[in-house]
Amino acid sequence: MASRPSNRPTSNKPRGRDVSGDEPALVGALKEAGERVNGELDRLLPLPEGPEARVVEAMRYAALDGGKRLRPFLVLQSAALFNVSAASALRVACAIELVHCYSLVHDDLPCMDDDDLRRGRPTCHKAFDEETALLAGDALLTRAFEVLAAEATHADPAVRCQLVSDLAHASGAAGMVGGQMIDLRAAGLDMDVAAITRLQQMKTGRLIGFSCEAGAVLAKASPNLRLALRNYAHDLGLAFQIADDLLDVEGDTAQVGKRVGKDADAGKATFVSLLGGERARAQARLLADQACAHLDPFGDKADLLRATARFVVERRA
Repeated sequence: MASRPSNRPTSNKPRGRDVSGDEPALVGALKEAGERVNGELDRLLPLPEGPEARVVEAMRYAALDGGKRLRPFLVLQSAALFNVSAASALRVACAIELVHCYSLVHDDLPCMDDDDLRRGRPTCHKAFDEETALLAGDALLTRAFEVLAAEATHADPAVRCQLVSDLAHASGAAGMVGGQMIDLRAAGLDMDVAAITRLQQMKTGRLIGFSCEAGAVLAKASPNLRLALRNYAHDLGLAFQIADDLLDVEGDTAQVGKRVGKDADAGKATFVSLLGGERARAQARLLADQACAHLDPFGDKADLLRATARFVVERRA
């Protein structure tokens, strides 16, 4: 059975402490996680023979092109808190990345955000075609649930069912898809800060929440420890989105790897347009501090998760 952390902090370090000294460790851990995820995705997406190979080529193009791999990293780190099997955690990490990549492929389509650039390369429908990109997104999504449902992910069928249920909820109409629907209509809606917060909790936050709680699900951890990770994810997700809004205003396309200024061009209200850049940045840092405080029950074992909260606020891409 996986060991579980105490409900009491195991560190004398203060709440919301500065973890900037952990940045080199975080950079190395992110790189290592990305390499592990890429290797496993390569194995999970073998190229078949026959004319159907084209859609798998598009799937591989979308899934193996790098990116920050933030969501799988959060899965791996949450699992490490409970000493979960590395192989199990990696499969769940790949499942969430498959869902994330599907969402990017579909978001970039002309009928959605109509983007030509993603992660510094032509979007999937530009590299292939719209029909192939649509099917590739569908196949990435379904492959994610196939991975979660396999016995190799966890010996306990109840755990696998919980993971499937949680990811379905996070990615469907009550989560990412519902948030995208609101986002598509946002320019014509009267969106205040509360409405934008709800939109982003659905569109971005639900998948981040799944990523942060996955380790607790795999470990069958106590409800209070799962709640601590859920609260961490809530504040982390909002901080991430505020930073994303800032990048859309202040970022450079070459550095960010995708078109910037989209929200302003579309007339959408964002955290930045409503709060202003300075207040938005201050709010993101406050949320990062709050996210770190939720990790107190895990002591020093959660230092990389604390560093991640700082990273998402200060990132430049």
